[in-house]
Amino acid sequence: MRTFSPKSEDFKETWYLVDAEDETLGRLAARVARVLRGKHLPTFSPHISPRTHVIIVNADKVRLTGKKWTDKIYYWHTDWPNGLRSTTPQKLIEKKPTELIRRAVWGMIPKNRLGHATMTRLKIYAGPEHPHKAQQPEVLTLHTNKAKEVKA
Repeated sequence: MRTFSPKSEDFKETWYLVDAEDETLGRLAARVARVLRGKHLPTFSPHISPRTHVIIVNADKVRLTGKKWTDKIYYWHTDWPNGLRSTTPQKLIEKKPTELIRRAVWGMIPKNRLGHATMTRLKIYAGPEHPHKAQQPEVLTLHTNKAKEVKA
């Protein structure tokens, strides 16, 4: 008996739609990164791109817990002398509403060629509208805050 090793042709292209409204940023990013890498599939293989696309809408309505809106700081360097820059999530979401989710998902994806290719399959939009209706995306429920609402 031979060991099954999936090929990229074995995966069909699937599109998922995620509503980020009232979702906690870290939990949302972890679940989206898992789907983008294909870890939700029984034929997961770390060296193959599973051809899954994720569309995130309402990115500007994502939640952060505690005082992270003002106390969390994002740093980056411009590669110039004295080029250390920083910002808070509050300022970042005003300038680029999709950047918070993109940074959070990128932090959970491997930093290699496959990881860069994976991030191209992530589409993030600030509002409820997206131009990918022709792909007929499936709604992906994350069960983060929805479970709490059902109990109450």
